[in-house]
Amino acid sequence: MIPNLRDPFNAAYTDEKYKSLVHDLNQYAGEKIPFRIAETPVFVPAVLKNKLTDACDRIIDVIKQPGFRELTNRAIPQNLFVPGETNKSMWLAFDFAICRDSNWQLDPQLIEMQGFPSLFFYQHLLAEAYRKTYNVSESVSHLFNHNDNGYVAHMKKLLLNGHNPENVILLEVEPEKQNTRIDFLATFLNTGVRPVCISKVKREGKRLFYELEGKRIDVHRIYNRVIFDEFLKRTDLHCEFNLTEEVDVEWAGHPNWFFRISKFTMPFLNNPFVPETKFLHEIKSIPVDLENYVLKPLFSFSGSGVIFHVKKEDIDQITDPENWILQRKVTYEPVLTAPDGNVKTEIRMLYSWEEKDEDPQLIINMARLSKGEMIGVKYNKDKNWVGGSVGFFEM
Repeated sequence: MIPNLRDPFNAAYTDEKYKSLVHDLNQYAGEKIPFRIAETPVFVPAVLKNKLTDACDRIIDVIKQPGFRELTNRAIPQNLFVPGETNKSMWLAFDFAICRDSNWQLDPQLIEMQGFPSLFFYQHLLAEAYRKTYNVSESVSHLFNHNDNGYVAHMKKLLLNGHNPENVILLEVEPEKQNTRIDFLATFLNTGVRPVCISKVKREGKRLFYELEGKRIDVHRIYNRVIFDEFLKRTDLHCEFNLTEEVDVEWAGHPNWFFRISKFTMPFLNNPFVPETKFLHEIKSIPVDLENYVLKPLFSFSGSGVIFHVKKEDIDQITDPENWILQRKVTYEPVLTAPDGNVKTEIRMLYSWEEKDEDPQLIINMARLSKGEMIGVKYNKDKNWVGGSVGFFEM
């Protein structure tokens, strides 16, 4: 999307360079990374950067408004409410499809949003690998308010909050089996925060601890990566600690914000960068052009349960319409030029938000590339120049 960077990149690209990139990342991980790494970063021009940040600012204005927590109380299932909620979501993630408007200008459209952490350390690692392998120009950056060292220091401060690293854990369900475990490794190597399975956390009254090499280690702070949707399915796990129990810990990302800032928030947004979105139970008449809409369950993750080709029968069969949204589809424009055709792009803007700060801070991004009908692994099997990537933004 920045021709004076894209054209030389494509001309200089070789499969050998890409294999070297993947090899280096696999070496870091100590294994073959279980998801596809795209051949290229995304070069984001200033005009699109400005639209993306404008779109995020408009969404953040809604999240900051008085009464937002009251507005989103229904988003949290009663049986999943976690005590000790913070006043702000430490993490914000906004996913945008890159489209074109009626004037054929680049146009970001919000697809999803999360009050939940993302691959903060892996994305930084990936950007460094792209820069090293392809000699990416210094005129663009994957970071927004920090240099490399400042970014790592900022993340370390957020996760530790003055605690010893051993007393802070990255909480997950069997982290060693998650596809994103390279991010957990990078988090540990940069901060000392160890990934711990929720089944390994012990409870004594309101105090939590885990054991390492026979030693009891108290837990003072939790960097939460547990998705309730996944955790509730794991009835085979024996856990002494349930997230919904009141315990004496700090949260580096409180679980309640996962629900508050989510698909549930989208019907409350009204700006040019958000496609029309309504709660299903509030729709007075079903649109006649259902083929132009997507039906999404509120309480699911990673696209689970989403109906892309909506029929009236799909809506008729739903018994809990208050827990679904109907969202107008957007058309991803294949704006990234690859050697064998253009590629669709999605960009996630990632923010941190400290309790003491009035506004969140844009810190890093991630990108996903697709040649399929949709963004996602199952739509891109046996394709190249697709997968996980990162945006280098024009400064």
